[in-house]
Amino acid sequence: MRLTEFRNFCIIAHVDHGKSTLADRLLLATGAISPHEFRDQVLDDMDLERERGITIKARAVRMAYQGTARTYQLNLIDTPGHVDFSYEVSRSLAACEGALLLVDASQGIQAQTVANLYQATEAGLTVLPVISKVDLPTAAPDLVGQEIATVLGVETADILLTSAKTGQGVKEVLAAVVERVPPPEGDPGAPLRALIFDSVFDDYRGVIVYVRVLDGVLRPGDDILMLKSGGRYRVDEVGYFRPHMVLAEALRAGEVGYVMAGIKSLTGVHIGDTVTEAGHPEVHPLPGYKEPRPMVFCGLYPTEDTEATRVREALERLRLNDSAFTFEPERSPALGYGFRCGFLGLLHMDIVQERLERESDLSVIQTAPTVTYEVETIDREVRRVQNPAELPPPQEIREFREPVVRVELILPADCLGSVLALCQERRGEFVRTEYLSPTKVELVYDLPLGEIVFDFYDKLKSLTRGYGTMDYELLGYRPAELVRLDVLVAGERVDALSVIAHRSQAEVRGRRLVAKLKEHIQRHLFIIPIQAAIGSRVVARETVPALGKNVTSRCSGGDITRKRKLYERQKKGKRRLKQVGRVSIPQEAFLAVLASE
Repeated sequence: MRLTEFRNFCIIAHVDHGKSTLADRLLLATGAISPHEFRDQVLDDMDLERERGITIKARAVRMAYQGTARTYQLNLIDTPGHVDFSYEVSRSLAACEGALLLVDASQGIQAQTVANLYQATEAGLTVLPVISKVDLPTAAPDLVGQEIATVLGVETADILLTSAKTGQGVKEVLAAVVERVPPPEGDPGAPLRALIFDSVFDDYRGVIVYVRVLDGVLRPGDDILMLKSGGRYRVDEVGYFRPHMVLAEALRAGEVGYVMAGIKSLTGVHIGDTVTEAGHPEVHPLPGYKEPRPMVFCGLYPTEDTEATRVREALERLRLNDSAFTFEPERSPALGYGFRCGFLGLLHMDIVQERLERESDLSVIQTAPTVTYEVETIDREVRRVQNPAELPPPQEIREFREPVVRVELILPADCLGSVLALCQERRGEFVRTEYLSPTKVELVYDLPLGEIVFDFYDKLKSLTRGYGTMDYELLGYRPAELVRLDVLVAGERVDALSVIAHRSQAEVRGRRLVAKLKEHIQRHLFIIPIQAAIGSRVVARETVPALGKNVTSRCSGGDITRKRKLYERQKKGKRRLKQVGRVSIPQEAFLAVLASE
């Protein structure tokens, strides 16, 4: 086939706006799957995706479309919609020339709709607006069409109407893709250049690499070179997805498919790397991807110390398939050996933990999420701090900085006041508001990332009756009045429980933390003070009372001075225990505190 007969496109939308269902219908309409193979979420083959009803991993599939004069090859990439998986979307966009922007006919434009639109526009893609779910009783395609026309600057006549559930408008979508999405550019006779946009690990075949071929031809038996990693391999097999893997004789310029080359090392493949022929190392590498920077961190620890090696192997496999996920080994005095893991957001963190437990049959302990801070010392050295234990002494800190994100919120207009109050409570800075329609408003705020990673989204959903949506992007680091909040048990600092907090909230967090700890520390034979302190200043305290012991139980009678001697001896023993006795903090106490903070 010629390049003019290829079309590479993806579907982008907000969560639950019908991406996967429309993809299913497109596969059925083009014969990629038969009616008896048809089921909901055909491309969502992970159990987690089907259970949660969301797309986590982008999936590529090839379809054949019969036009009026010739047959076209359509390569579709179904992308995630959640903000935490926006990196998957950016990789998909780099492999396409067009995008279907899907908007729910009853919900209208949402925050991540706008974010995905900006990504597609910046990537230079042709955007085809599509209104989905027009069969719903609550559908308002005219009103939603006006919103799309306002945001995109297009004519309402150019907007496609579909219902993936009934099949309405699916043929019109396919025809529009052929007519309005440009064919890929490339030179089949030039040296090979292929972009790696994803990869997975197979226990028997090694690393399977997903590529978009821009120039040249890729065939079995070719010797290939990874420009970034420098790895050299011989191709065993190439093919494409329909949606299962189908063997092919070659992958040519403009096509999307997979490559198997006996790659056994998990570190041999980098997302965004360029694949070329081993005899042409001078080939100019393709623009890759901007490396994602994890913004939320937590600790993952095996429940059994003997499982540490298995956990590392499982994390390496996840890292291969999810380049936005990072990890490094660490040791906690409370939980033993584990790994400090970085994620793009809370859903990303939750999905990684569940995949770890399901796909590798592991049980892990997850600590509370934290964010990365920047510290500038008096020597003008800037350090990245992910853990309070890494902080230099307070007298050496010149400036403390926290990550700030620009949050775009789309919500019902009658909920604006309560959401404004929430943003102000979270130390936000107002940027702007814009009415998308008489009933829908876009609110933009700059907020500290540490204020939104815990329960901000839950509160937003509660205040907006479930209709509020949000998207955010990192702006950078800004100075803030941050302090290290330490926990002292019986006068000794417990590093594993230290947290970084804003000065205005430190006392509240300190009181909550010591109260939680008091519930889980058993009583000893002496009084145990539990304190939260900023430097040398104690801001909260709870006391675990001493365990009572009746030392006069055997004294049935006699002189009272005998009992007084026993009481005095008990007092001296308690004073001595208070000085030399050690408090045993059970692991359950650490978990209770780390899970709540």
